[in-house]
Amino acid sequence: MRKRGMLILTASFALALLSVPASSTFAAEAAPAVIDNERVKVFDTTESIAPMPDDFVAISFDKGTAIFGRAGETAGVPGVRTIVIDLKNHPVAPLANNTAYPNAYPRPHIDKLLENDRVIVWHYRWFLNDPTPMHFHDKDVVVVYLEDSPLQSTEPNGKAVVNEYKSGDIRFNKRDRIHTELVVRGSASAVITELK
Repeated sequence: MRKRGMLILTASFALALLSVPASSTFAAEAAPAVIDNERVKVFDTTESIAPMPDDFVAISFDKGTAIFGRAGETAGVPGVRTIVIDLKNHPVAPLANNTAYPNAYPRPHIDKLLENDRVIVWHYRWFLNDPTPMHFHDKDVVVVYLEDSPLQSTEPNGKAVVNEYKSGDIRFNKRDRIHTELVVRGSASAVITELK
């Protein structure tokens, strides 16, 4: 039932994108970005952006759903908080996993929202006293934290650090990392976009 509900929410989010009045849009060049590097330009907006210069992922912050859009289309819905990830034309192949650990995804407590030739988008939930397996990140990722997420990251050598992510924080993480994660209070969730 959860997947059917997510499909309905995703479809309604996509339909809303197609019916955006032109007066409520702004150009991607004029939009302030929260992340801008060689791979992505990320916007956190309650307006729409048109036309998008590249293919993109639009994440509805309130619903935790995602859609994929093509260059030239409009991203975002006026009045709806949307994280728009502009996928620049700078592909980087995933690293070969020569470690003894599995790739970061998939894993328990995860739902795949979409996959195509550019991205894989996941919705993940961490639970108290339930660490992730030690894993290897073979791809760069954009992480959108949907709620406060106090996460302890522990490397194979035992070095640990607690990162206090807040609801709405957005991070770009480079590939070639090995660690396990554990929420230290409550639970946490995020939408994670792996870049192919």
